[in-house]
Amino acid sequence: MGVITSLGKDLDTFWDNLMHGKSGVSLVEAFDVSEYTTRIAASVTDFDPEERFGRKEARKMDRFVQFAVAAGEDALKDSGLKIGEDIDPERIGVSVGSGIGGLGTWEDNHNLLLEKGPKRVSPFFIPMMIANMGSGQLSINLGAKGPNTTTVTACATGSHSIGESFRLIQRGDADAMICGGSEATIRPTGMAGFCAMRAMSTRNDEPQKASRPFDVDRDGFVMGEGAGILILESLEHAEKRGAKIYAEVIGYGLSADAHHMTEPDPDGAARCMKMAIRDAGIAPEDIDYINAHGTSTPVGDKSETAAVKKALGDHAYKVAISSTKSMTGHLLGAAGGVEAIICGLSLQKNMIAPTINLDNQDPECDLDYVPNVPREAELNIVMSNSFGFGGHNATVILKKYKQ
Repeated sequence: MGVITSLGKDLDTFWDNLMHGKSGVSLVEAFDVSEYTTRIAASVTDFDPEERFGRKEARKMDRFVQFAVAAGEDALKDSGLKIGEDIDPERIGVSVGSGIGGLGTWEDNHNLLLEKGPKRVSPFFIPMMIANMGSGQLSINLGAKGPNTTTVTACATGSHSIGESFRLIQRGDADAMICGGSEATIRPTGMAGFCAMRAMSTRNDEPQKASRPFDVDRDGFVMGEGAGILILESLEHAEKRGAKIYAEVIGYGLSADAHHMTEPDPDGAARCMKMAIRDAGIAPEDIDYINAHGTSTPVGDKSETAAVKKALGDHAYKVAISSTKSMTGHLLGAAGGVEAIICGLSLQKNMIAPTINLDNQDPECDLDYVPNVPREAELNIVMSNSFGFGGHNATVILKKYKQ
């Protein structure tokens, strides 16, 4: 697993900050936000792409691609899998998605076009901007010649990328997949667009308290950036080479609300969870923990609460649930990748990360959201939910690995 977020660029730092309930949210400093209604975000402030890739290569990659490649390389190193030695290059693929893609590259070149004309637009504009380039550049850098694809399903992207990689391995099309999501949209147009929707928190005077899922005083999500990349491998292949195994993927569900561009429908999310439970061959009562989509929007958190009740019945009141977006912010297309990593670490460590800033729980959100402090728990099966604009839903279920 490899992770880049405002809470850390390595697994140990990231997990330690989650366990201490640390918020990665701060005032945006990358550009002037004085005229924006929201002036805060969970920015990655200590990532130097030129140090990582060299100046020439770094300049050919949008920030979301830089995040994807860095986290992907870290994940491969963490896995111990050597392409060309442990695995045929044609049997390992890549499925890394992005909800929006190279927004920064688009902005910069559009400005050049308007200010200096078409001849000043970079020849790298298109290949830097397109959403598939996280997958493309990772395959080039690592020599992965197997299935190569990109999912773009807004905030469900990362979970769909993991789920579809799971299916590719099940079908026998690959022995391993590099998968997850990457996003870098803390840019003037990205911030302005979400501000215009009134979707983001305006608690600018208290950045670290702005993301407060399931709290009665929540007023919108906080944008984050970064990447979460995992190496999925068939169990037979992983055990044969003596791999370090964090968890098993056992279930995947996906559905559509067919309802509204941005407003969620709990029926769609519930069907998604039920599908994943059926796919895993388990009962709702077997789920020990849910990493919620939990964005901190007034409508979204209520809808997800209702969906969990529809999917799990009475067990909804017994299962531990938390939204780690309270700390990481909402990484949009990268959220599912980062949150699957959190689930894998939770299973390994038998610890649940908290929902911070949950000071006054919304009566309509009446489940156990692990408020403010981490919780020790014996975990065997955990679920991760991701729901995106357009009514896209994805659920991934992980199980503790036992030899």
